[in-house]
Amino acid sequence: MKFRIQTKNLKNAFHVALVTLMVMLHFGCKKDHDPTDNRRGQVMGTVTDVDGQPISGVKVTLSGINEEDQVTASGNDGTYSFDNVTYKTHAVTFEKDGWMAVGLTVTAVDFEASGAATINVDMISASARIVGTVTDALQAGEPLSDVTVSIGMAGGTVTTDADGAFVIPNLIENNYTVTFTKSGYVSIVKTVVPADFVDGVATVNIQMGSEELLPGLTTVDLQSAEKWYYNEYRGGRNADAYPHWDWACNYMSTLDFRGAWQEQNEGTTLQIRNSGDDRNNPADMDVFDSFVYGSKLITEDNKILSLRVQTHNADASAPVYFGVQVIDLNAAEPKAEKVGQNRTYSGGYADFDFDLSAYVDKEVIIAIGIYRQATGDYWKQLVLRAIRFADRKVENWDWLPGTDVIDGWKLSHETVRSTMPHTKKSFTGISPVSGNRDNYVDAYRAWRNVAHVAAEWMFMPLKKDPEVFPSEGYIIKTRNTPEVDTKVPEAYMYTKFSIAGGSNRLTLSTRTFGSNFTYFKLTAIENNGTITHLSPASNTAQEASAASDGCWKFKHGDGGAGNPEGYALFTYDLSPFNGSDVTLVLGVYNGEANTGENKLVLHNIKMD
Repeated sequence: MKFRIQTKNLKNAFHVALVTLMVMLHFGCKKDHDPTDNRRGQVMGTVTDVDGQPISGVKVTLSGINEEDQVTASGNDGTYSFDNVTYKTHAVTFEKDGWMAVGLTVTAVDFEASGAATINVDMISASARIVGTVTDALQAGEPLSDVTVSIGMAGGTVTTDADGAFVIPNLIENNYTVTFTKSGYVSIVKTVVPADFVDGVATVNIQMGSEELLPGLTTVDLQSAEKWYYNEYRGGRNADAYPHWDWACNYMSTLDFRGAWQEQNEGTTLQIRNSGDDRNNPADMDVFDSFVYGSKLITEDNKILSLRVQTHNADASAPVYFGVQVIDLNAAEPKAEKVGQNRTYSGGYADFDFDLSAYVDKEVIIAIGIYRQATGDYWKQLVLRAIRFADRKVENWDWLPGTDVIDGWKLSHETVRSTMPHTKKSFTGISPVSGNRDNYVDAYRAWRNVAHVAAEWMFMPLKKDPEVFPSEGYIIKTRNTPEVDTKVPEAYMYTKFSIAGGSNRLTLSTRTFGSNFTYFKLTAIENNGTITHLSPASNTAQEASAASDGCWKFKHGDGGAGNPEGYALFTYDLSPFNGSDVTLVLGVYNGEANTGENKLVLHNIKMD
């Protein structure tokens, strides 16, 4: 029986680079022959690249249970062979530096009547590397040797040398979780994404030995904490006060949660870990059992943190214990400081506020968490429906308070001033994982690795919810309504950028659907309140023209996930704002009455 392992499409299928691909080559209901079968045959084949060119010098290993390994190498024509092979189960692996390893299994049924099992294999070039150096915080930053560095079965394990250096070779440029462990030191986990590879090399330099400031997180870890750019994060599936609080608009689950947590109808839930050995964990009212955290700039405009919460599995005699901790990484000796006292609660939705005035004009780590009040079978849940920052306590289902930059926008000058400038410059609207109302958490979490626009920009659903998972991109849209309004959008996205040379041009890749025009507008808001509605410097839409109140209307029916060149491009010159922090608002407007849900597809947004 002859077969070939095809790998031409593996680059899109693999979530890791160096993979041991174990393929059980059984057909129908055939089983191995009796273990006393003494027949012997030949395993042979050809190793090629994805273009069919032979690869020489590939190490091929044939392993069998209780049998000594046989090792050979492919010749100049890519061929290899093993003779005198028993008709039993064998693992065959193919390895060469710079190529992705492949592994498979051969059984007795794979031998033809001639006594040969033919295995032809395509291998994928894998020349990328993760490299770095580990230093010792306990020894004044000296190199730290014998640290175990692992990316799991994807790439095996290496150890640092006497200089603290390590190399993980034979990778493709993909997502990896890199774990650093050494006895006597706190383990560290780092994430590598495709954008981290420069000329095929991703560099990860870390320091071990720092004290944990939050569970599992040291000062070094917290220095790269995700930024909380915005003043509001909403969670849960229930459509309370639609569309502001609808599942399609609430993305709290994209934040960095640690411990036990779950997205529920009522909100994103922090839970006491309570399975197996977790029940032996001691009570601790100073260290979070589960928490969410991020790096936040505190100003006079957002110094009050409000949490809209409720609880599960709690009552007055056994409430949930929760609180807020702040870490100033610029302090001489950073430490987690409680803001106020621990809070207790055991009811439906309520709003709690925490005063962050002591940290005004500082960017600090904010952690919100739940405490284990008792050991044993202790099961509590704190349901986070909203995390909100303002100059006062925020309650109920309200929008953030303040003075609107434009009447009806629900975007205040206070919010604009205290929004943090974004550090990323490229955003996609394509979801790597799809979902729906009942199954979206994995999809939302996948946004974290691709700079998805819904996770990275703030979505404001004034009158209409979005379409979250279309294959063409994230969609904001209008209602089918007789209400014409080119001043207040139906929905919009916003973020802030520091405008400067090399980062003063925005390009929107987009499209529409149907025969009607979509009306949209890009608005720039400076910290001093100056508002400018921007016109594109150029566009490639099939039909596009200026409309009322700074809007543009366009039609363009081309473009999709498999046809990125087909989208229309709208390019904006932001150089007049060089040297300023500017909030950019991209909104969709109902420019014509009763024309259906007119859609603006956010395929990609780039700053360059």
